[in-house]
Amino acid sequence: MTYLANSQDAEFVLRHVVQLDALCEQAGLTEINTDLAVTILDEAGKFATDVLAPLNWFGDQNPPTLGEQGVQETAGFKEAYQQFAEAGWLSLGAAEEFGGQALPNVIGTAVNEIWQAANMSYALCPMLSQGAMESIGHHASHELQSIYLPRMASGEWTGTMNLTEPDAGSDLAAVKTKAVPNGDHYLLSGQKIFITWGDHQMTDNIVHLVLARLPDAPVGVKGISLFIVPKYLVNSDGSLGERNSASCLSLEHKLGIHASPTCVMLFDNAVGYLVGEANKGLPYMFTMMNHARQAVGLQGLSISERAYQLARQYAKDRLQGTRRDGSRIPIIEHADVRRMLMTMKSGIEAMRALAFTAAAEVDRARYESDSAKAAIHTARVELYTPIVKGWLTELSQELTYLGVQIHGGMGFIEETGAAQHYRDARILTIYEGTTGIQAADLIGRKTLADRGEGLGLLLAEMAELEASAYPNFAAALAAGQEARDFILNNVASDSQLAGSASVNLMMLMGYLCGGWLLIKGAQAAQTLLAQGEGDPTYLNAKLVTTQFYCEHLLPRALSHLSALKAGSQSIMALSVEQF
Repeated sequence: MTYLANSQDAEFVLRHVVQLDALCEQAGLTEINTDLAVTILDEAGKFATDVLAPLNWFGDQNPPTLGEQGVQETAGFKEAYQQFAEAGWLSLGAAEEFGGQALPNVIGTAVNEIWQAANMSYALCPMLSQGAMESIGHHASHELQSIYLPRMASGEWTGTMNLTEPDAGSDLAAVKTKAVPNGDHYLLSGQKIFITWGDHQMTDNIVHLVLARLPDAPVGVKGISLFIVPKYLVNSDGSLGERNSASCLSLEHKLGIHASPTCVMLFDNAVGYLVGEANKGLPYMFTMMNHARQAVGLQGLSISERAYQLARQYAKDRLQGTRRDGSRIPIIEHADVRRMLMTMKSGIEAMRALAFTAAAEVDRARYESDSAKAAIHTARVELYTPIVKGWLTELSQELTYLGVQIHGGMGFIEETGAAQHYRDARILTIYEGTTGIQAADLIGRKTLADRGEGLGLLLAEMAELEASAYPNFAAALAAGQEARDFILNNVASDSQLAGSASVNLMMLMGYLCGGWLLIKGAQAAQTLLAQGEGDPTYLNAKLVTTQFYCEHLLPRALSHLSALKAGSQSIMALSVEQF
């Protein structure tokens, strides 16, 4: 089956949960509103259904190859990319100064959900370009911005992120790639691994953002600088010059996202240009990484939506069992199949609400003129990011698993497509920082660093919601408050508490945020129904979905609290030899 964008739920979340119209009005964006966003989503949905989705299965079965000219992408991807670029999709969030449309981040996020659901392997390419533009736009000199951003916003060039090395995975302090000054540029030498879309033939140039060390750099993370290393050098008139010495050595053979080339990159005295100041590469790269982390969380939503659509259709079509009148029964009428579908549906709607809410918080921080209020929004973005990345991707593992399970034996057969979604989802809890890294960020930088102030403000905001119709929400909220207090009160006496409790805190907060936002949406749906507005079929389904989530998924918050409060004793009790 093909993919159809769920624009109805996206519009509902934008209009009634995010309250996009109010956001745009407060930001002075007089020409932007939810109606415009819906028009954009409709066009994106058509492109995704007609162009990108048909390439998804083909790309899975026909991955890129490496030849004399470098990486050759899957057939059909170049033509799809050219249509994508010509339609202006890469320019949505880019600055107007560089040819962009400067639309709010949350609109771009809603559009990106569609790309990722239609064809995740393809969508990784523009996703990384957007992240690279974000980093260059914030930190590079105006000269570098003027050279690279217009061509990236137009889609003429793509961007990559080069962090990981064979001996430096999550520990970027171990980066060994060297950058030696050479006149107005630097010469970079080293090897990077796991570089998504590190090479291809879809565009004339590729802009690599590369972490490297200067000869006199301090040791550790404080000695890392960020460089732009183009595949082809750019002449003073903007035309392309000679080929730079940055190349793909090999392609990885992966469990999923087969059509996305994952490259081992070699930089052999490659010409590079310093971004910003020396030795500040890691915070500069984190601009791109934070963008990428929310984007990967969004991928968890997207692949779950794609898996759900496939499973739902199969459940409607597959006949198993016989009624008394002799007619066959579609499996969607069986209670356990409905349980699985409702788990998928309610989880997806909670994920969408949280992903869009976090994306809108980026806009609120960006457009807020009061510096104190902007700082509050920025802190909320920082708090949401590891939850979005960690919880959405972890939940996607369960939801794509259920997509296979609903198919029964046919789910284990590749041709049905359910297995591809399950495989593609598996990387999401790993790249752009594993689940453990997101959880460590949440409990360390986002909770302990400010003595729980930001987390406390979020919990206090949740407490303002009148949710007596959903009693499990009060219990989950109390669990969140208790988890925060337990960590703050016990971390000094248990040196391993932060590490042992972090994932449980992150998952607890994910389920809690999801319930909070679903209830807000359900209350908006009730108001619309009372006023006789909107689609009653959809709105009544929203009420049922929220009820199911609060009964079946939200109680998981209490289980995570229980595990969190167990502390580190049993986790750390065994010696290495006993494992």
